[in-house]
Amino acid sequence: MEKHFWTECKAEGMYTPDMREDHLENAIFKALADPNRRLLLDLLYEEDGRTLSELCAHLNMTRHGVMKHLSVLEATGLITTRKSGREKFHYLNSVPITQIHDRWVSKFAEPWTSGAILKRTSDGCKDK
Repeated sequence: MEKHFWTECKAEGMYTPDMREDHLENAIFKALADPNRRLLLDLLYEEDGRTLSELCAHLNMTRHGVMKHLSVLEATGLITTRKSGREKFHYLNSVPITQIHDRWVSKFAEPWTSGAILKRTSDGCKDK
């Protein structure tokens, strides 16, 4: 099963064990592009450690469909899992999202926020 899983992920452009960092970043963006996967991440943010059944209750798709989305999220490192008896618990891993934010969002947001602060300050100093 392990080999099949990695082959399937590679075919979909997702994570493989020997993946370079830039490829992993692309896979994370692809994983985040799907609204169902973002919903799963939101659900795990609200309450970590949910089972497949708990997650399925919030999505209008088959159990198998949810499992495929969870596999993509796990392959990119966005979630982790832990088995306890017959149940598998899913946990949010915020490290990849934080790295994406640090690499992409913060450097582009900083000039905008600085500009907005300067504009607000300069607007407030004008004589009427």
